[in-house]
Amino acid sequence: MRNNWKRTTLLAILGGLLLTAPGFAFGKAQALDGANPADSHAYLERQVRHELLMLPYYGVFDNLGYRVEGNRVELFGEVTRPTLKSDAENVVKRIEGVEAVTNNVRVLPLSNYDDHIRIAVYRAVFGRGSLYRYALGPNPSIHIIVDNGHVTLVGVVQNQMDRTIATLQANSVPGVFSVTNDLRVES
Repeated sequence: MRNNWKRTTLLAILGGLLLTAPGFAFGKAQALDGANPADSHAYLERQVRHELLMLPYYGVFDNLGYRVEGNRVELFGEVTRPTLKSDAENVVKRIEGVEAVTNNVRVLPLSNYDDHIRIAVYRAVFGRGSLYRYALGPNPSIHIIVDNGHVTLVGVVQNQMDRTIATLQANSVPGVFSVTNDLRVES
């Protein structure tokens, strides 16, 4: 009798889970195809951002951006590895609700000269006492893009002073031809 009670309880729990599982799946699909397009747009933006940030080789010397228009996603930016470009496209294609991906990500040219500048700019920018915090974490808030000796700083900083210091530090690196500061100040 005791075994029957255990078996009956287990079957009831499993049956309940099976009955509710399709409801969850339907609810998610309904949110994408439902009456509120703003919800599906916000969902796609969150998912695309999450998937791009989770790419294993996405780092401080890469910059990936995206634009969501309906069920289409456009990728843009610069990366140091060709595989990162294709990985970004592949993970975004697999997101539920994405119908098409346009991959406009540019692969930066392979160059030992640029590699040396990347390391030097990294040390100059993040070696400063006030800017080291921007290098912390798996996804730094300042990205350093080097293309044939030209440096672009991309990301978000907390104030105008940090933005200015980052530019001055990058400009102080020997061999840098120019520095473009595309850092945004948090509002």
